[in-house]
Amino acid sequence: MKIDVLIRACVLLAFWICGASSIAQAPANVGPTPTATPSLEQRVADLEAYVNNSARGSDSSNATVTSVISGPGPGHNGWMMTASALVLFMTLPGLALFYGGLVRSKNVLSVLAQCLGIAGLVAILWWAVGYSLVFSRGSPFFGGLKFAFLRGVDSQPNGDYSYWVSQNIFAMYQLMFAIITPALIIGSVAERIRFAAVLVFVLVWMFAVYIPLAHMVWGIDGLMNGVWNPRAKIAAIDFAGGTVVHMSSGWSALVLCLLLGPRLGFRKEIMAPHSMVICMIGAGMLWVGWYGFNAGSALGADGIAANAFMTTTLATAVASFTWAMLEYVLRGKPSVLGFCSGAVGGLVVITPACGFVDATGAVIIGIVAGAVPFFACTKLKSWFHYDDALDTFGVHAVGGTVGAFVTGLFATARVNPNLASQAATQNGLAKIVGHMLWLEQLKAIAITILLAVCATAIIGAIAKAVLGLRIPPDIERQGLDINEHGEEGYITG
Repeated sequence: MKIDVLIRACVLLAFWICGASSIAQAPANVGPTPTATPSLEQRVADLEAYVNNSARGSDSSNATVTSVISGPGPGHNGWMMTASALVLFMTLPGLALFYGGLVRSKNVLSVLAQCLGIAGLVAILWWAVGYSLVFSRGSPFFGGLKFAFLRGVDSQPNGDYSYWVSQNIFAMYQLMFAIITPALIIGSVAERIRFAAVLVFVLVWMFAVYIPLAHMVWGIDGLMNGVWNPRAKIAAIDFAGGTVVHMSSGWSALVLCLLLGPRLGFRKEIMAPHSMVICMIGAGMLWVGWYGFNAGSALGADGIAANAFMTTTLATAVASFTWAMLEYVLRGKPSVLGFCSGAVGGLVVITPACGFVDATGAVIIGIVAGAVPFFACTKLKSWFHYDDALDTFGVHAVGGTVGAFVTGLFATARVNPNLASQAATQNGLAKIVGHMLWLEQLKAIAITILLAVCATAIIGAIAKAVLGLRIPPDIERQGLDINEHGEEGYITG
């Protein structure tokens, strides 16, 4: 009965948010309908625009001619379909295996089920209103309902975000980000949270945290979209999700694990990963999939994507090596878990910066990414005794926060000319790149932490009181797999 009441309340909350945001929705700009046939010079200019991943002449609001190649560009579209598959690959099976290998064998299926459940739930939400509330025009905090139920989201590009990628491909690419973000949170509460609680928490959390934050950072009229919103009040930058994905999930993970309390036997029993082989396979899949995450955020197969590919590789490799070498020096043995954790830490920290920094910046970021999360996971957790089971806070919250800040230190318009775009010039971003950008990054960091922590505390407290977050002690001792899902990951004998 309690579950029904809470779910109904969540649905009402969702529709209330949708209704409020639609009030603020701005009307689309409607220009003259171009009818004239383009000249040879204009057709050549369109081809140049395709190669450079820039706007055609017919994309301007006052265009008077049509374009012979008015739809998506096959090369950019092809890359974005590939990138979308790579980002989904990060969650299924990458994150599922990475987290699954780190828990005890009696709980491995619970992690896989949570990843699968979140993928299905978020996909339905994204189709209904999620995509529209993030990427249609509206207010600085929410989009509107123009694209609700993916209405009008077809193979034609949405010029607010890309001139050469079909909007349906763009919507699916962004769906993969929306799936992996709440899935990261479960690492902090692994082995002790109810499956029903995960679904209810994620449903509300997406409306309260992910959707408004994603619109503020990436929405064309978002509060913190320094690159593309000429009226952005905070001229911050986030190339692929340092604030939207890693900080939001990491800080929420800390609050949720504190609400649940530690696992039975925490700091008294050995809770070693049941399979480092599976963990390493998952980490490798995350690394490979992350190229879609980072290089795909250029929204085209262009030079910015190429730079993001390079910086992602350098920072990740350096961070993985740095973490393991710190273990070698301080503990005498470099572990496979250390290499894996360092790689994930490097991927997290370089994410907001990858399309804005050069190779030297990436190497420096890699060293920082290997060292800072290492001490957060090994020292901070032991000092404060919180049970962040799979180090979601230490890697994603700490790493994401560090990444957002160092992006402000190393970003340069030499790598990404969009940092000096017309919108960036109007909102002041172009003037502070290479100087005081880190101050705008701090503002974005503060808003992200405040939103994630406060919203998660409220959602978690209500869910704990009404639904119950934690499984009973006897089930926790026996394991979640057999009790929550009626299955076992391994059958021996």
